[in-house]
Amino acid sequence: FSDKCKEMLSDEQFPKPILHFSFADVKDSNSCTYCLETTCRKSLLTSTCITPSPCIGDMMNDEDLLYTLRLKLDPLHPIIKNWRNFASKWGMTYDELCFLEQKQQSPTLEFLLKNSDRTVAQLIDLCKFYKRVDILKVLEAWVEKEWPKQWHTK
Repeated sequence: FSDKCKEMLSDEQFPKPILHFSFADVKDSNSCTYCLETTCRKSLLTSTCITPSPCIGDMMNDEDLLYTLRLKLDPLHPIIKNWRNFASKWGMTYDELCFLEQKQQSPTLEFLLKNSDRTVAQLIDLCKFYKRVDILKVLEAWVEKEWPKQWHTK
C-alpha cells in the first residue's frame, strides 16, 4: 500500500472496520483499491471489505430505525432524556428548540436532519452521556447489521 492509502485507511473515516485485514496480506497487489478514485467502493482487499463509519444522514432512509428513534425520543418525560436534551447538548438554542416543538414533523427527525453530517458514533456517545441504553442498542444494532448492507448497495 502507498503511504497515502495507509493514511486514508487509518483515517477517522474508517475507525472500526467491519472486518480486519493486514497490510501484509495484500503487499503483493499491483495497486491499492483505495488509492484510485475511480475504483468501485465495493472492491475487496483480499476478500475483506472495509465499511466506513456512517453519518446520521445515512440513517435517514431507514424508516424502521427512524420510527423507533421517534418513539424513544419524541415523548416529553420529566425524568427521561429526550430529543430536547440531545439537541441542546449539540448547540441548539432555546428558540430553536421551541420552534421545533411547534412544527408538525417529529422534533427528533428535525434534530437528526439538522445534524445529518455528524457521525452515528457521535450520536451513540450522546446516548451514553444521557444513559439512554435503549437507543444505544438500537443504533449499535443498525451500525452492525443494516449499515454494511446499505453501504454495499450504494
